Amino acid sequence: GRARVSLSEPHGWDRGSEEEEEEREGCFQLYPGHIPTSPLQKALLAAGSAFMALADPYRHDMVAVLGETTGCLALPNLRDKMKHHPEGYRILQERPRIRLSTLDLARLQGLPDGSLGREYVRFLEDNKVSPDTRMPPKFVDDEELAYVIQRYREVHDLMHTLLGMPTNMLGEVVVKWFEAIQTGLPMCVLGAAFGPVRLSARKLQVLATELLPWAIRSGRNASCILNFYYEQRWEQPVQSLREEIGIFPPP
Repeated sequence: GRARVSLSEPHGWDRGSEEEEEEREGCFQLYPGHIPTSPLQKALLAAGSAFMALADPYRHDMVAVLGETTGCLALPNLRDKMKHHPEGYRILQERPRIRLSTLDLARLQGLPDGSLGREYVRFLEDNKVSPDTRMPPKFVDDEELAYVIQRYREVHDLMHTLLGMPTNMLGEVVVKWFEAIQTGLPMCVLGAAFGPVRLSARKLQVLATELLPWAIRSGRNASCILNFYYEQRWEQPVQSLREEIGIFPPP
């Protein structure tokens, strides 16, 4: 009898300690899918994802990890800009999402040519992309900052639309230059700096003489791109929204 008691007590203690450990781990999960990481782990993830992203710029998963593990300074700055802007603050409070489940594609397709909604859907169709391909954040250790980077990802295709840039390498480099100036995210800076090495000589010339000067001027002149509630501006003409944001007409 004593033997059975002595055997059962450690077993029960182990089970309780496992439950307590699970509870402790759960306390550190700040949002669904969050993976808590130490500074060292973030550094290793950043180095590995940077290497993979440079080797294959279309590895969106690696680009996403790089953005999360290196955005510790840029993301709070973006959040502060949103908090001090009426429209940006409302976005932080309401947390809208740009996904197929939240888009009325039939309505957007029926909007006039030149409107933000119609041109955004046209961009998705022409480039065969979907807003649902944007990965949810995992390594940002702040729930509000996780939404900020999620919002940045989901308006990325809208930046392509407003800048008039396709999703080929030249278009992505131009958008990354604009976003690097706008957001200060190291991931954008890295893409802007190293993306051109994959361009042909002819495209490099176009980038250097026409597109890059325009993207830099627009990035410096534009208001924070996260301070615009795009979902409530689908009917606004693209040209009008460009002027409101401060984006110069594309060359």
